[in-house]
Amino acid sequence: FLDLHGTPRLEFHQSVFDELREKLLERVSAIALEGKVEERYKKLEDLLEKSFSLVKMPSIQPVVMCVMKHLPKVPEKKLKLVMADKDLYKACAVEVKRQIWQDNQALFGDEVSPLLKQYILEKENILFSNDISFLQNFFSPSPKTRRQGEVVQKLTQMIGKNVKLYDMVLQFLRTLFLRTRNVHYCTLRAELLMSLHDLEISEICTVDPCHKFTWCLDACIREKFVDNKRARELQGFLDGVKKGQEQVLGDLSMILCDPFAINTLALSTIRHLQDLVGQDTLPRESPDLLLLLRMLSLGQGAWDMIDSQVFKEPKMEAELITRFLPLLMSFVVDDHTFTVDQKLPSEEKGPIPYPSAIPEAFTKFLQENRIACEIGLYYILHITKQRNKNAFLRLLPALVETFSDLAFSDIFLHLLTGNLTLLSDEFALEEFCTSLFDGFFLTACSRKENVHRHVLRLLLHLHHKVAPAKLESLQKALEPTKQSGEAVKELYNQLSEKLELRKPSPAEVTETPSMELPLPTVPTPASR
Repeated sequence: FLDLHGTPRLEFHQSVFDELREKLLERVSAIALEGKVEERYKKLEDLLEKSFSLVKMPSIQPVVMCVMKHLPKVPEKKLKLVMADKDLYKACAVEVKRQIWQDNQALFGDEVSPLLKQYILEKENILFSNDISFLQNFFSPSPKTRRQGEVVQKLTQMIGKNVKLYDMVLQFLRTLFLRTRNVHYCTLRAELLMSLHDLEISEICTVDPCHKFTWCLDACIREKFVDNKRARELQGFLDGVKKGQEQVLGDLSMILCDPFAINTLALSTIRHLQDLVGQDTLPRESPDLLLLLRMLSLGQGAWDMIDSQVFKEPKMEAELITRFLPLLMSFVVDDHTFTVDQKLPSEEKGPIPYPSAIPEAFTKFLQENRIACEIGLYYILHITKQRNKNAFLRLLPALVETFSDLAFSDIFLHLLTGNLTLLSDEFALEEFCTSLFDGFFLTACSRKENVHRHVLRLLLHLHHKVAPAKLESLQKALEPTKQSGEAVKELYNQLSEKLELRKPSPAEVTETPSMELPLPTVPTPASR
């Protein structure tokens, strides 16, 4: 019959074999679900015993692997044999690998390490992205979207419901955070927990003491604001840390150190301060504001707390509340006063200048107090977003020296460059460019490569707005040195190419502003 159809015997036997293997795989999966627990696992263990000797045979291997996958506890001897053979280990289902990993931290570390590197790289790529926009920035994606990222999904799958593996990952994240001070590890700590929460893996969520706090904070991050109800909940969790369980504060501080949490707390603080100006209320009289500061302080102190292993909340400096915040409120008042003055009839009085002096206390706070510096930077981002050029130029000099050089951190510069696109027309003014570039950016370019990169990103985006003479001097000042990294050289080359393309027609460059004006006066039927 086979000969009549011209079918080789091997092909026939192979198809029968494949069919039988499929049926066997289905049967193994069915055994794992039927009958009493002890009985079904006994059947699978017997099957594994009989088939394991054939595990290296490619045609039988899937069956052996399927049996192991459905066994909650593969015999130790078999696990060791799998672990010793690279190919077998590779072919294993993640369920079997979990059993190997939980007693082999080093092996698990080798699997997790490239994922963590990839995660940090992805975050940095977003911060240094060439697309600059105030609408789409680092903090734009919602928490739920971020958790769908490849690394978080892979880690979630690797952990499954295994508390021991989850604890190992947290330990890796704490160690790396301590070693590098890189706050993106704190983001991953929160994202991982919330990813397990999304999958309703109660085995882990119920044992992580930070679960409910993170869940509540996650909702605030989604709304980009801490409302009164959630503020009370968060306060309840912080006040509920019992004696003897202070170590939880270390984990809570790491979750509050996540840049997405800091961003939400700082934005909420600025909003509260504006509300207080309208209500004629002092900061010390607002419990909600004090709670935001308490959480900011806990987040900012995360590294010190985990490093020193002294688990208590950092002491809040009274001057922050009694002097620094009222100072910020006075800037808001200055703005309001100036706006009202501009609208008053100016028959007798000359134009009132915008206050240009910065109170010495403000500069001192930005240099010496971490929380004040964070809030001060967010206030500057706020006024830039409002296109408030006067307030921006007034406070800009205070950014040259800040606590831990926070004003030159990637996250702040990423947000600042995005917001500066709203002031793009100001780049044509010599005074504005001198204050921004010479007075701020260029003071750190030579010693901080990341600042060099951010300036080049900004110019790539806005070079057509800058006056040609200024652009030329900036191009010279930003030329990479021999020590500069590849990223800086690449950006500089891109900028040079763009400027070269604009050079051939200098007449066009000077006419650009006037060319924009006649556009609306194209002849229309009405004007003919």
